[in-house]
Amino acid sequence: MRRQWRADRALRPAMRSPGRPAPSRVVQRQFWRLIATGVNTAEASLAVGVSVPVGTRWFRHAGGMPPISLAEPADRYLTFEEREEIAIMRAKDKGVREIARDLGRDPGTISRELRRNAATRAGTLEYRATVAQWKAQQAAKRPKVAKLVTNDRLREYVQERLDGSVTRADGTVVAGPVTADWKGRNKPHRQDRRWATAWSPEQISHRLRIDFPDDESMRISHEAIYQSLFIEGRGALKRELVACLRTGRALRQPRARSQNKPAGHVTADVVLSERPADAADRAVPGHWEGDLIIGTGRSAIGTVVERRSRSTLLVHLPRLEGWGTTPPTKNGPSLGGYGAEAMNAALAASITRLPGQLRKTLTWDRGKELSGHAQFTLDTGTKVFFADPHSPWQRPTNENTNGLLRQYFPKGTDLSRWSAEELEAVSLALNNRPRKVLGWRTPAEVFGEQLNSLRQPSVATTG
Repeated sequence: MRRQWRADRALRPAMRSPGRPAPSRVVQRQFWRLIATGVNTAEASLAVGVSVPVGTRWFRHAGGMPPISLAEPADRYLTFEEREEIAIMRAKDKGVREIARDLGRDPGTISRELRRNAATRAGTLEYRATVAQWKAQQAAKRPKVAKLVTNDRLREYVQERLDGSVTRADGTVVAGPVTADWKGRNKPHRQDRRWATAWSPEQISHRLRIDFPDDESMRISHEAIYQSLFIEGRGALKRELVACLRTGRALRQPRARSQNKPAGHVTADVVLSERPADAADRAVPGHWEGDLIIGTGRSAIGTVVERRSRSTLLVHLPRLEGWGTTPPTKNGPSLGGYGAEAMNAALAASITRLPGQLRKTLTWDRGKELSGHAQFTLDTGTKVFFADPHSPWQRPTNENTNGLLRQYFPKGTDLSRWSAEELEAVSLALNNRPRKVLGWRTPAEVFGEQLNSLRQPSVATTG
């Protein structure tokens, strides 16, 4: 046994036999680049030359997130293609210096490669590219303990804001729906989900700077929180906490890709182009956006969001008397709870709790539930405008809020079972989540500032 080989073996502990070595990092990087473009797992697996079960396992164990850097390694490292060339030339009995000249590498690099990364199962040094690549990847690993593992205080802060309970204004806990055990499946929709405080990782990451301005140990990026949730083996946060994220997915997925018809109740004086200009730039408070979120059995909840503060009101729309027992009548009232009359009454009751200066306009979708908007304007003094057809982006604040609310009220569930008190608790939780667009303040804080500014008495000027 050569002295140099003995020295190399002494410096590096014996590696376990890999069996058939795993595909190289090059293949894995190609796989994750294809996933990032929206290609499904099966197509990405076949494109890079691995079996579909292998690609599926890569995707599932990594939670849909690339577990390795997708940047190409520096030129100082040998690539898998170069190792294949080395194996071919070595099989032709070419010497170290000749191989080095052909590859444009230093002879010492080739010599160390042949010694350190050769296969040794047969008791001799036999160089094979796949084994050499596996050994090089194993030796290059620099495992780093996740920050949430070592910092208990930080982990408790993150977990409490992901997993905390929804409470009423007096602090009592609202249990929410009874949910089934979490099975790690990627289908959180159309079933009940546990209600939680459910701050997003980005909200948690930026709020840390506000809550702990002088403590640098209380810092973590939102991506590190996502990695702890999705990637197996990180060990900091339980995988079940992904159910507390807005999407509730067990795996990250590429983003996926609506139909509305204009209605006769939308006249020329209530289209969006007639809305006051000060409603568009969000500089003046008191302009709202609204819509319904729909559940099974024609159940619904009204959502109204203030454009400037992003403060949310949830409108309780209970079933009317006779629902489920009285047959529906043509042109009769909608017993589901969101006919024009019921909608007007419930919406007016919610919005008239606000000062008149904070309820100037309301921008609504083109649904017929607000076809009695003229009466609503007379009752409340709030002018109603309707967005253009097929244009949800004209109500961006409300659309975004409805997406957040689906965490508490998933599609395919009965929304009529929740009481007005329970809806108020959910809106309280939502209004106390920090928002990026507000500089990581909460909607409740911004809305409170707006109320205080209205209560301050004006100071008379003297001539």
